[in-house]
Amino acid sequence: MFKDKVVLITGAAGGIGLEAAKAYAHEGAKLALVDLKNEALEKAASEIETEEILLITANVGKEEDVKNYVDRTKEQYGKIDIFINNAGINGQFKNIIEQTKENFSNVFDVNVMGVFFGMKYVLQVMKLQKSGVVINTASNGGLLGAPGMSAYVASKHAVIGLNKTAALEMAEYGVRVNAVAPSGVNTEMMRSIEKNAMGDKAEEARAQFEASVPMNRYATAGEIANLMLFLSSDKASFISGSYYRIDGGQGATSV
Repeated sequence: MFKDKVVLITGAAGGIGLEAAKAYAHEGAKLALVDLKNEALEKAASEIETEEILLITANVGKEEDVKNYVDRTKEQYGKIDIFINNAGINGQFKNIIEQTKENFSNVFDVNVMGVFFGMKYVLQVMKLQKSGVVINTASNGGLLGAPGMSAYVASKHAVIGLNKTAALEMAEYGVRVNAVAPSGVNTEMMRSIEKNAMGDKAEEARAQFEASVPMNRYATAGEIANLMLFLSSDKASFISGSYYRIDGGQGATSV
């Protein structure tokens, strides 16, 4: 389905990013994988069955790093067909009255500025190509509130706003922009959230989080990757500016 397509993925060393990389590679895509540490990227690459792979270290919150990973991908492959704008962090759990500027800024640097910079430079390439697909990783936290997670929730609301705006700006150039909005996903990030929520009672936190989902479990990273593949395929050719809940029915409990 994606033979010879060039897929650029941030946050690619683990979780959703790594599963997306495996899925696109299985479909014949050429990969450019971005993450903070080269060692983690090399480990991820060892799990992916492809020879068409470029590894790039970058801090997505730094504009010059983002411009570099886009330039290097374009130089290597000549184009960017699909951009999985996925890198993100959850930050520390604190109520708003206890929240620190440092934590808020750290989360926004990655989750908002990283998404913004990524689209700023990738969309320049796609505009000239007059083709391309962007998938932004949002969250059900971009649709709902969550006590103690003000920085994360605000950042993911911002991602959805950026997603809608980019889709409108790029429609005339044949570029589609959508977002996925998962609930809890069974990854290391979720382990961090569980620990932040209840400290040494992380297993209890997991049980409570899973019980809040009508399907009574977390998503797998592979399930999120499957949605990304669909949204970036020709089967989704008239879908843009949308965000897709993938939450085991959790969204059906709210307006």
